[in-house]
Amino acid sequence: MGFFKNLVNKHTLSLASNAVMPLVGMVSVSLLARNLSEPDFGNWILFLITFTLANFFRAGFLQTSMVKLYAGAENDRKTNVVGSTWFVATLLTLALGFLSLFIYFFFSRDTSAGMIAKWFSIIFFSTLPSSIALWVLQAEERFDQIFILQLIGQGTFFISIIILIILHKANFHVIIYAYCWSAILTSLISVTTGWAKIQSIPKKTRACIMQLVHFGKYSVFTSISSYLLRGSDTFIIKFMFVDPAIVAVYYLPQRLMEVIEIPLRSFIATALPAMSAALQRNDEEYMTHIMKKYAGILTVLLIPVSLVAFFTADFVIEIIGGSKFVHSDAANVFRIFMSFAILLPVDRFFGITLDLLNKPHINLIKVVLMLVVNVVGDFVGIYITHNLYGVALSSIFTFLAGIVYGYWVLKKNLKFKIHDIFKLGMVETKLVTVALINRLGAKNG
Repeated sequence: MGFFKNLVNKHTLSLASNAVMPLVGMVSVSLLARNLSEPDFGNWILFLITFTLANFFRAGFLQTSMVKLYAGAENDRKTNVVGSTWFVATLLTLALGFLSLFIYFFFSRDTSAGMIAKWFSIIFFSTLPSSIALWVLQAEERFDQIFILQLIGQGTFFISIIILIILHKANFHVIIYAYCWSAILTSLISVTTGWAKIQSIPKKTRACIMQLVHFGKYSVFTSISSYLLRGSDTFIIKFMFVDPAIVAVYYLPQRLMEVIEIPLRSFIATALPAMSAALQRNDEEYMTHIMKKYAGILTVLLIPVSLVAFFTADFVIEIIGGSKFVHSDAANVFRIFMSFAILLPVDRFFGITLDLLNKPHINLIKVVLMLVVNVVGDFVGIYITHNLYGVALSSIFTFLAGIVYGYWVLKKNLKFKIHDIFKLGMVETKLVTVALINRLGAKNG
């Protein structure tokens, strides 16, 4: 029992949340793909993409700034930050909601697009309390409650899908009702448990609202630029190559790289409030230590993972994509991706550190620079190699550009050297490994 208690901590709970929830989402989509008609499934995907992008915009505008201002602050300041976040988030939600209703009433009320527009506004508003609750819980490092809240949202929708399939009632209209129900239930629980802190709304202040807006106007464009950075390869490949199958060959290893994103998102979720709290205490040295520690551990752990993936790429591609990808370029593209995977933690932590140092405009410049390098590198790579390898190799220069620029800027504000990250990562990984072995030994003894 003691071993289990030691195993269940904020890191493992954050990792579980970031690993299990996408898996449940993927299984849900797979079930719907098999049980909805093609038009219904197409409408569902269109709704899901629209809703995800809108939610991405809202979170990109507020999440980082809210956690930054909340973590480590005094209780009155926390209440002030949450109330101001509620105010700004409500305005954003109403603006996008009214836009979708305008589309519904004046353009296409009786079409599937009209149906999507109507339900988007209802569901987007329904998810507002649960979204704010998740941001508050992240700032408070309550990853157990985050896991519960996400499990309620994804779990109730997943169970609804199973029941509807068994009853042969699955269609686009009923599925979207089920999604709305799960969103409302999750938000009701967020409010009744107090996790959403709805009572903070009267405590909003103009000064705090302006802080959130000033920060958010940069962070949201950083999020959009990051999205474009991930998607630019696919658009360029589709533009440069005639055969549409080549897009699928590149997309498969690109999707596999999302496995790396799971521990990345997990570590960032746990590091962000701790780093912010250190800054609230004006302890930049400890904040720098956390940055080096988390980025270093991830870098060290990714080395053996990258090596294993490099040598088993053919097997992995065949298992995931099937025999049709065996003799394609997919395995070698995956090898190239895994070769620069060790650059991702440092690049990502440099980005969130810039945000925390109240330099979101610099982080935006960093991401835009990477986007430019990536686009230019893709065209140059295709011109030189005439295949997908040129596109994959250009990504190495993309992330190197982000790291070099981020390090150059951070060195002006923080005292550290880039090789400190790897050294500290080795030390911390060894300590964690020894502690884990001792716990296992004690349990078996």
